[in-house]
Amino acid sequence: MIDKTAIIDPKAKLSKNVHIGPYCIIGPNVEIGENTVIQSHVNISGNTKIGQGNRIYPFVSINDPQDLKYNGEPTNLVIGDNNKIREYVTINPGTVGGGGKTSIGNNCLFMISSHVAHDCQVGNNVIIANNVPLGGHAIIEDNVVIGGNSAVQQFTRIGKMAMIGGMTGVLHDVIPYGLSTGNRNSLQGLNLIGLRRAKFENKDILGLSEAYKEIFATKNINENISKLNGSFQENPLVKNVIDFITKDKKRSICTPFS
Repeated sequence: MIDKTAIIDPKAKLSKNVHIGPYCIIGPNVEIGENTVIQSHVNISGNTKIGQGNRIYPFVSINDPQDLKYNGEPTNLVIGDNNKIREYVTINPGTVGGGGKTSIGNNCLFMISSHVAHDCQVGNNVIIANNVPLGGHAIIEDNVVIGGNSAVQQFTRIGKMAMIGGMTGVLHDVIPYGLSTGNRNSLQGLNLIGLRRAKFENKDILGLSEAYKEIFATKNINENISKLNGSFQENPLVKNVIDFITKDKKRSICTPFS
């Protein structure tokens, strides 16, 4: 159903059973997948592709990047399936300097007034609580939870299944399965409850706990990793953490010493 007050460019591509509520504005290069519901007063522009089964609440704005270098170049935003995008959320497409694409996976929840900046990459099953801005180029891996009123600095990486406490300033990359809080984030431990709920094997969780102690035994993380017992390398959870840390050694890693 399309409300009579909605303004939809004739070039927009709408799939079956798309609902568009009152006073929405849909631009010419927008694609919307089946069974997506767009409530009232939503503005969607740019080269934006939205998947199936999404629910977009009133006053969401999907519009140009807030980057002073952006000069109207054609860039992209891709949103997956079954996401909930609550009131007043803002999402920006990519920029030429950042690869030209912002991407959001499936089954995510963006709570009221959160923001996804240009060139961000957000995985699947991510929860972004109220009033959380993601700075440009941030990478948020699968199953991450970010507490309300936190802020994620540009270019920051947050590894899979990490949890960020409310009102945290995320300046340093957070390892997979990490718990991070603080005005300037520090590492508080591991998301053990989340790992158990995800039904990882106890031996792997215990191995990760032991490896965590050794990796962060001192401030010299890379040296600590080089000294890890070879048996840790067979643990998939430990391997994910090591790969995350060593992938980009120029980035600062959130530690218990941060």
